[in-house]
Amino acid sequence: MSKSTKYFLPFLFVLICNLSSLFTFAATVDDTVFESFLQCLQNNTDPKDQVTDLVYTKTNEAYTSVLQSYIRNARLNKSTTPKPSIILTPKQVSHVQSFVICTKKVGYQLKIRSGGHDYEGISYISDSPYFILDMFNLRSINVDIKNNSAWVESGATLGELYYRIWETSKVHGFPAGICPTVGVGGHISGGGYGNMLRTYGLAVDNVVDAVMVDVNGKVLDRKQMGEDLFWAIRGGGGGSFGVIISYKVQLVSVPEIVSVFRVQKYIDEDKTTVDLVYKYQSVAPTIDNGLFMRMLVQPSSSKINKGQKTISITVNALYLGNADSVVSLLSKELPELGLMKENCSEMSWIDSVLWWANFDNATSPNALLDRKLNSANFLKRKSDYVQNPISIDGLNSIFTKMIELGKTGLVFNPYGGKMAEIPATDAPFPHRAGNLYKVQYSVNWEEAGDAAESEYLGQIRELYSFMTPFVSNNPRSAFLNYRDLDIGIMEPGKNSFEEGSVYGFKYFNGNFDRLVKVKTAVDPENFFRNEQSIPTLPSKA
Repeated sequence: MSKSTKYFLPFLFVLICNLSSLFTFAATVDDTVFESFLQCLQNNTDPKDQVTDLVYTKTNEAYTSVLQSYIRNARLNKSTTPKPSIILTPKQVSHVQSFVICTKKVGYQLKIRSGGHDYEGISYISDSPYFILDMFNLRSINVDIKNNSAWVESGATLGELYYRIWETSKVHGFPAGICPTVGVGGHISGGGYGNMLRTYGLAVDNVVDAVMVDVNGKVLDRKQMGEDLFWAIRGGGGGSFGVIISYKVQLVSVPEIVSVFRVQKYIDEDKTTVDLVYKYQSVAPTIDNGLFMRMLVQPSSSKINKGQKTISITVNALYLGNADSVVSLLSKELPELGLMKENCSEMSWIDSVLWWANFDNATSPNALLDRKLNSANFLKRKSDYVQNPISIDGLNSIFTKMIELGKTGLVFNPYGGKMAEIPATDAPFPHRAGNLYKVQYSVNWEEAGDAAESEYLGQIRELYSFMTPFVSNNPRSAFLNYRDLDIGIMEPGKNSFEEGSVYGFKYFNGNFDRLVKVKTAVDPENFFRNEQSIPTLPSKA
């Protein structure tokens, strides 16, 4: 018996005993594809490593559970939604290498999912034959307080990262998103921002190294991949260039005590509320860098005119300091808000993370470790950037339109501070100086069915169209992590620079061209692709 046969027979025995559904895999995937994929795994995996236990086919009892656990948008969880032929769930880097090599060999598309929060589901849906590489098992976090850094794997969540930092130090944090269940891989590779961006910039502005698997199955760190590719995966969407295994992030200092507050007003109760929104546009991006004030603009039922609709204005804020200081600051800079000390709460930074995630007071930080699997709302998001303050007349017209439409809300996220200091070319994320705030369009609904979906998608798209005169243009910019397939899509099976430029310039502005050059150099055959991935340069042939 040859050495290769000696190892191959035990490998097949493992397949038969531990994952019998693999043999019915041929019923859902072409026999030739199945055999080729299986043989490739055998050739690229240590026989002692039971990698097939990490492969879920459609006939596996756990397939549906694994698929749905990280679907975060109920709109993308229908019986008619395309499903992957198999789900691959690596537990170590070598698994990722073999899965990449073998998926490429059989010619299937590979979708890469870390937390499933991408709003359009492009990490787990495709119209082409595809596999999912789900990173949820790769979640280790190693915090090095001595060097103010941490290595965090792509499958970890932001909540887990914040918890591990807090576990080690009470005066360190990381400037990333407010939703604890978001996967680190997608969040950072798409830019990643949070409520400390005016002090410390984006998550990608605080990344100092990375480990990835490229299209050839090679493991690369920053030195090995080179500065161009390292630049590209800090905000250009990692799924266009390879599989991000982990990021090394620079931790930031946070005070022992921070302050948070929430103030809500209604435009029909206090006519100066419109003045507050108007002035906010200039104050929020220029005030003390330690203050982040998010403004929520939402249609609401009137409290004083029963049966009528109005607009509620809610300001949620984090201040890296004490309550007296922020009250004094805003009494001078934005008295229209009417902030009083009783509106504020002083707490530790980790408690502020819980507050922003809408946990009850006194909730243990342990809650950040809950991944909240199988939790999904029907939703749609869009984005814009505002570069000049919208006039009071303009604001009133927007409010009137929002009341008319019924449910779609707006979220204003102020820039300025550190964001205005970092050059637009420093990372693929280009939206720096010159932007007052980012707008998120937001609509959620509970009713299932095509009629409800059509109604709410129509609402948010109509408001987006109405906002055209008030936002950036040439291009009308958008934020990659608020993924929006309305602004352009790559047709299945294509790799068109022209199609890609439609959404590419919106997401990346002048950085798009450099991303395309990097993509062409590292993945010329466009293996790593999705509906809004970076295309390669047109062939000169």
